[in-house]
Amino acid sequence: QVQLVESGGGLVQAGGSLRLSCATSGIIFSINYMGWYRQVPGKRELVATITSGGATNYADSVKGRFTISRDNAKNTVYLQMNSLKPDDTAVYYCNIVPSDYRYWGQGTQVTVSS
Repeated sequence: QVQLVESGGGLVQAGGSLRLSCATSGIIFSINYMGWYRQVPGKRELVATITSGGATNYADSVKGRFTISRDNAKNTVYLQMNSLKPDDTAVYYCNIVPSDYRYWGQGTQVTVSS
């Protein structure tokens, strides 16, 4: 059974930081292309990706502020978010890239106050 469990969200003031974690089980994590997505009503955005080899890519909206990383020994992917803005408010999810509908977890809410 595949499980992706996100954690680390919360309420933070603009300019603050959060570190999200996504613990996975049931997939061969080390070979998977992983991504962090965020969802607001009516829109889902892929914000960061990381290949099995560690190459990363970011949406323009988060470039220079967010850092994605992975620990293959722990089957976990992380998202370090710095200089947060109110526009970053969303539910954040991890999934493979491209996403698989079977793998969506419960997400973690990030709320950035101005």
